[in-house]
Amino acid sequence: MTTYLDQAATPVLPLEPQAATPGPSLEPLRTAARLSRAPDGVAPGRLDGAWWPRSRDLLVELPALADALAERWGQITRITVNPAQWPVIPGRIPITGHVVHAGWFTAEQDEHLIMVFSFGSRRLDLLVVPPETDVVDATRLLREAADPANGLTASGLMATSAGPAIPVGTATATATAAAVAPEFLTSSVAPADGSIAAARRAAVARTRAAAWPTPA
Repeated sequence: MTTYLDQAATPVLPLEPQAATPGPSLEPLRTAARLSRAPDGVAPGRLDGAWWPRSRDLLVELPALADALAERWGQITRITVNPAQWPVIPGRIPITGHVVHAGWFTAEQDEHLIMVFSFGSRRLDLLVVPPETDVVDATRLLREAADPANGLTASGLMATSAGPAIPVGTATATATAAAVAPEFLTSSVAPADGSIAAARRAAVARTRAAAWPTPA
């Protein structure tokens, strides 16, 4: 039986900052990750499951995914994504009690896939369902990605959705990102749309990461 962590039909609610409390804190309210996983004890299909984030902000979204996976799968140490779907890729992402290292591939990694690594070089390949996907389609994708009988890649499953995913940036930006050498790079931002915009987004990512509360 496919495991669901959080109900896929949960309304998509924007993350709101916490109410004012003594002392500075920019940590958002933690919302449960919308996640499906292949059942335990059964060889997974082409994918290990799917994740339906509420935005394309890794600093906001990854902590909830890490929390959801920690009990069954262990502490996340590293992730890789494709910059075609993520506008900012911080090199280090604060998680409860530790920091996750993030990197990206272009041609070598499916743009709708996140690879999640834990201690001991364990890896999960999860379909990333775009945040703007409607509830009915997202529910189906969550279910099918976790099905041990699934033989489709992440992009293959997305091609069966009711509407195309909305990529980040312009077509020119995506083409530029695809031309980058497909090696693992740890970067604060994918260099897809010019040095000025990249520097501005990198500065925002660094500021937010620096302001994140330090774990006790």
